[in-house]
Amino acid sequence: MVVSRDWQEISVLECILGGLHIGVDVVPEPDRAWNKLTSSKVDAVIVDSDLTGADKFLRQLKKANQATLVPLVIISASTQPHSKHTAQFTFEKPISVEQAVHTLSAARNLIVEGRLRYHRQLLDVPVSLTVGRKKVSARLRNLSQGGMGIQLNPMPVSSGAVRIVFELPGSELPLKAEGQVAWTDENGNAGIRFVKMSDRLRRGLQVWLEQRYFNT
Repeated sequence: MVVSRDWQEISVLECILGGLHIGVDVVPEPDRAWNKLTSSKVDAVIVDSDLTGADKFLRQLKKANQATLVPLVIISASTQPHSKHTAQFTFEKPISVEQAVHTLSAARNLIVEGRLRYHRQLLDVPVSLTVGRKKVSARLRNLSQGGMGIQLNPMPVSSGAVRIVFELPGSELPLKAEGQVAWTDENGNAGIRFVKMSDRLRRGLQVWLEQRYFNT
């Protein structure tokens, strides 16, 4: 959400954010922006600190401790120091395209991380589990950064450590991880939480999930 009436700067932001596959909702009045913020899902806020009422809006953000948001304050010569304390990212007007691209790209990474934290990608692919010395085959039903849902009937254990190997569709390398059985049910469904994975594979999983998220 962009809280501003500076349409010249807004057009620059819309162009950059569009290139980053981030939708833009422009709200010219801070009071309307606050109402929208408290009644709907907003991933990030860009505030023109020169806008009348912006200081009040920023104080509301800080007081409410909107930890899931990434408020971006457009700093100008008239900006008061307390406004800067609210922002995770800042840049000055007139907006430098190069600086804005760098700043908004960093903000996008936080936005994506926040979205993927709760996103589960539905799948139906085979997965190999090693429980103790026993290797069993299961079906992978959903996948997230933190774990996976599988179907295996009967499930050999209701809790404990497992080793996991499966292939991500479109990926050349198998994904290997160590996990912990978090839950099971009587229908053969189970949830496994990842407890150990190499940094390279974890980053590959994040990129794969991100690609699927934005292509759906």
